[in-house]
Amino acid sequence: MELRLRLATRASKLALAQSKWVAAQITERHPGVRVELVTVTTRGDAVQDRALSKVGGKGLFTKEIEDALLCGGADLAVHSLKDLPTALPEGLTLGAICGAEDARDVLVSRNDQRFEALPSGAAVGTSSLRRQAQLRHARPDLTFVDIRGNVDTRLRKLAEGEVDALILAGAGLARLGLADRISQWLPTKLCLPAVGQGLLGVEIRSDDVETAALLRPLHDEAAATRAEAERSALACLGGGCHTPVGVHATVSGDAVSVEGVVAGPSGEPYYRAAEAAPRHEAAAAGERLAQRLKAMGAGTLLG
Repeated sequence: MELRLRLATRASKLALAQSKWVAAQITERHPGVRVELVTVTTRGDAVQDRALSKVGGKGLFTKEIEDALLCGGADLAVHSLKDLPTALPEGLTLGAICGAEDARDVLVSRNDQRFEALPSGAAVGTSSLRRQAQLRHARPDLTFVDIRGNVDTRLRKLAEGEVDALILAGAGLARLGLADRISQWLPTKLCLPAVGQGLLGVEIRSDDVETAALLRPLHDEAAATRAEAERSALACLGGGCHTPVGVHATVSGDAVSVEGVVAGPSGEPYYRAAEAAPRHEAAAAGERLAQRLKAMGAGTLLG
């Protein structure tokens, strides 16, 4: 007997590509399972005329999807992990963290210029306060422009001359087959990524043991360790879409290292620190990083 799973997803090209990838991973490992995609419009999708930091609230791209899970309209949901708040609603849990791609941000420019070669005053499109703050710290002479819309829309605005360059998540372009559009992968010393960037989180109901068992082969332990350190740091900092916070962890053998930055919207003040620990202490390393940043003065930006 065929088992049917309903997978809730946003309708954007990227969300569908990610959800179809997870669906294919499930059916490859469990041929008797059929995964049906259920598209859901979130508030973040519906509001396109304002910067994300001005729309307000956590879970802009997840709440309506989580509601579908909780009411039984879907069995699982695929999220870009960076969009998923660190505290999940009661009754929901992460069944798998998977699909790891390069976490770094990238520059896409009209003339294939690198970040350091952009002329003074160049218009750089990104609605992310995290990106704007870090890049303003490095290049206060650039002009940063809030820009919304899916990847195709942003690339069109670049081609039409609305901006001179874009800052995007490299993982998204890679998953859409658009890696050839990347002018430069931004080093983490210049711009630390968002928490969970490049990872996929598969959310399920906490009591759904059957779906949890089906997802177990998809779970990536190294990716989960990275996510644990990063999400622990963010939870301790209490930062969200209103605060420029970047955190990135790397796993090497039995060790995890995690680096974080908190900055003012103008790029100043700027606080950056790092921690390392054994893999089994990933969450503790994230918490220590957050406490170190607060002790440096970052707490004044997090209120």
